[in-house]
Amino acid sequence: MSRILVTGRNGQVGHELRRTLHTLGEIVAVDRNELDLSKPEQIRRQIQTIKPDFIVNAAAYTAVDQAESDTETAMQINGTAPGIVAEEAKQIGAALIHYSTDYVFDGSKTTPYVETDTPTPVSVYGKTKLAGEQAIQAVGLPHLILRTSWVYGRHGKNFYNTILRLAHEREELGIVDDQIGCPTWSRSIAEATAQLIAQQLDKNNGEYFSGCSGIYNLVSSGQASWYGFAKHFLELDPHKDRQVLKSLKAIGTEDYPTPARRPAYSVMSTQKLSSTFKLRMPDWQECVELISE
Repeated sequence: MSRILVTGRNGQVGHELRRTLHTLGEIVAVDRNELDLSKPEQIRRQIQTIKPDFIVNAAAYTAVDQAESDTETAMQINGTAPGIVAEEAKQIGAALIHYSTDYVFDGSKTTPYVETDTPTPVSVYGKTKLAGEQAIQAVGLPHLILRTSWVYGRHGKNFYNTILRLAHEREELGIVDDQIGCPTWSRSIAEATAQLIAQQLDKNNGEYFSGCSGIYNLVSSGQASWYGFAKHFLELDPHKDRQVLKSLKAIGTEDYPTPARRPAYSVMSTQKLSSTFKLRMPDWQECVELISE
């Protein structure tokens, strides 16, 4: 039976991974108290103790705006730690799955980003996540770096939960309509991850991700603005009759200034994921309908 180490067990994706991976082996899911990515020695000690076959690194520093002023911590967790995880994984012969972000791009394209596009992050958060990707690649172990975007779910702090809550508290909301991306349900990410691991287990030779290590975009199909995303899930809110919201306004990025810059366009193609692993990611609207049931 394989052993799978999941970091960030209480995060959006980590929470879902605990459900989707349980049929694939022994799951060891840890939180920050057990494996703190800001503490290199703790990382090394835990991985050497657990000795997993797979490490799924779902822990990260995700406070995009806070990272602008907390650069050192963000870089330690997002940039340096993934390299340490990769080094320890390589030493024990484990494979690594790591999540990255659309924010490694500057948003200047008008067609979907592909994995070979040159990353040019415009925020500290994006720069730290890119550093993490590069640290893993430098180690040279079997790995998948999965770039995802606009992650939401019932669990945790995210745009979906925040706007649903505010719709029950405020009569008017202004949502940015000129940033375009791929809203991606945390459960879809976890289910795709489970399929990727299951495919490797079927090989029965222990050579995980042989010939297919690298970066893959892992996002829902379709695209939306933050406003379009919010409008759709607010309409499907099972408690819509209790909303006090009367006006949902589309606003521009300049009307909602934030410490960190966001890419204006960060839609990503999943063609490489599909052709390599035969995985089809669901449309974001389908996922909103499912989570709203």
